[in-house]
Amino acid sequence: MKGVVFTEFMEMMDSRFGPELTERVLEAAHLPSGGIYTAVGTYDHTELLALVEQLAGETGLPGAELVREFGHYLFGRFVKSYPRFFENVHSAFDFIERVDDHVHVEVLKLYPGAELPSFRSERQGDRHLVFDYRSSRPFGDLAEGLIAGCTEHYGERVRIERTPLAAEGGGTAIRFLLTRVD
Repeated sequence: MKGVVFTEFMEMMDSRFGPELTERVLEAAHLPSGGIYTAVGTYDHTELLALVEQLAGETGLPGAELVREFGHYLFGRFVKSYPRFFENVHSAFDFIERVDDHVHVEVLKLYPGAELPSFRSERQGDRHLVFDYRSSRPFGDLAEGLIAGCTEHYGERVRIERTPLAAEGGGTAIRFLLTRVD
């Protein structure tokens, strides 16, 4: 997993819970990397899971909730860090539909070798989008948070429903049904 995800997680922890708590989480997690991350480095995704587990223990918040919150936060950071991904995109559905064949292509240029999840989307009229997420890692909650951050960015009210799908090789597969709410 690319280090930018880890550095952004550290930033979220610092801003939401304070640097003292971030230090306690890093110490308690006993990470192979020592909790020292660079944006361009590559780290095992289990380190992020360990950080979330420690943060959940420190805050009393469920890990799934923290990961969704991080996804929401991360989308906002992507908007600031990569504005070209959002040029000429005017709705959440439009953005989500172009993630796999536009955004991920650009991400791979920035971070060669990144192992990205795959997406397939299908619009069902103006109000519904079916979005299938598949990953070798257990980050469906992160995907949901990113979707929520996206809909907020575009100022849209969208109900997000998720259904687990059969996953190959122990990965994660989720179908998200997004419905615009008037």
